[in-house]
Amino acid sequence: MPSAPPSTDPAGPGAEDSGLGSEDLKLVTLARGAKGRAGSPQGAAVRDEDGRTYAAAGVALPSLKLTALQAAVAIAVASGATGLEAAVVVGGAGVDDDSLAAAREFAAPVVLLADDAGVVRARITP
Repeated sequence: MPSAPPSTDPAGPGAEDSGLGSEDLKLVTLARGAKGRAGSPQGAAVRDEDGRTYAAAGVALPSLKLTALQAAVAIAVASGATGLEAAVVVGGAGVDDDSLAAAREFAAPVVLLADDAGVVRARITP
């Protein structure tokens, strides 16, 4: 029996069945891109209340350590955003308390956790 053709959805195989809207799928794609460009175990993307998006990977310098979600939130804050509509983290083992605190302080209603393929595996309320 022939196998199904590979998914062409940039958010990842099976993402179209995740129940996410197109704007949240865009966040998954952005987070995967940030993760890949940086060669990081985790990438994140957030959308602010005006619909602008920000993506980042974790930062691990001797003088500065940020998770991917903390970095994405920091970029949003530095760009003048006043709150978040959505947040996505791709890859890694999960989302730590400090990352959730950053999302909570900036009013993210939920953090979606996706695997490396971009399939959402958990919805976390910060």
